[in-house]
Amino acid sequence: MAALVIAEHDNNSLKASSMNTVTAALECAGEVHVLVAGHQCGAAAAAAAAIAGVSGVLVADAPQFADGLAENVAAQVLALAGGYTHILAPASAYGKNIAPRVAATLDVAQISEISRVVTPDTFERPIYAGNAIATVRSADAVKVITVRTTAFTAAAGGEGHVATIDPVPAVAGSASSVFVSRELAASDRPELTAAEVIVAGGRGIGSGDNFKMLEPLADQLGAAIGASRAAVDAGYAPNDWQIGQTGKIVAPRLYIAVGISGAIQHLAGMKDSKVIVAINKDREAPIFAVADYGIVGDLFEVVPELARELARAR
Repeated sequence: MAALVIAEHDNNSLKASSMNTVTAALECAGEVHVLVAGHQCGAAAAAAAAIAGVSGVLVADAPQFADGLAENVAAQVLALAGGYTHILAPASAYGKNIAPRVAATLDVAQISEISRVVTPDTFERPIYAGNAIATVRSADAVKVITVRTTAFTAAAGGEGHVATIDPVPAVAGSASSVFVSRELAASDRPELTAAEVIVAGGRGIGSGDNFKMLEPLADQLGAAIGASRAAVDAGYAPNDWQIGQTGKIVAPRLYIAVGISGAIQHLAGMKDSKVIVAINKDREAPIFAVADYGIVGDLFEVVPELARELARAR
């Protein structure tokens, strides 16, 4: 059995999600190849070749792959699919855009957001906002899978390990869609899904201006800043900060929830965090049920005091 991982990258480097997906692939099959579809993506291919356990990297280098357009990447995956029993992608916006197209064309059932590989044909995945775990067995000849990356450790770079890098013929670009533009939110802070520490605010913060109160604490911890859906819907924070079932799934070493009540939708996105600290004035808030440490108090007093104490400790 052989598995193909669809690498998520920016043509220069691999996204962390690709490393976690490789770990899942290694549990599915004895041989793992990585597809890097991009333009002038030699650096990303070299990074993929250095991942421990990867036996080969397939590079489709052409202008039509420069922006990761799903129609083009999916067509490239389908051109290679015949040699694999498993095709895996991270359960990110990138992977979720490509995998369903591949599964539909192959006429197989996609297995979404697996959190554990039981056997090469049996997988666990969360359902009902993570309140239950379904065990799914697939009889399809090719398993098309998206991986909940927070459930798998990132594959390490192998010391002295360099897999073979082979170019593959690039498929033609799609005539039905073209890349127009991309607007990226610039930030000096870590990316939410890769951050080791996250400070997240909820509707209890009260306004967008009050969200700035989280910045000194985040600065002291080198943390990313996130938000609950309620805070995003209220206009306090931008959409790309949203954590939860309909936002980003995170699992940092430290998660500080400020003014977040702990709705099921939010918990589904962060309950795998290693240490959870909750700050809320309502001692009955559901967030305290999953928190390792809880502070019942006025967040407008507690958060600045925490930032000051951390600054003093330095």
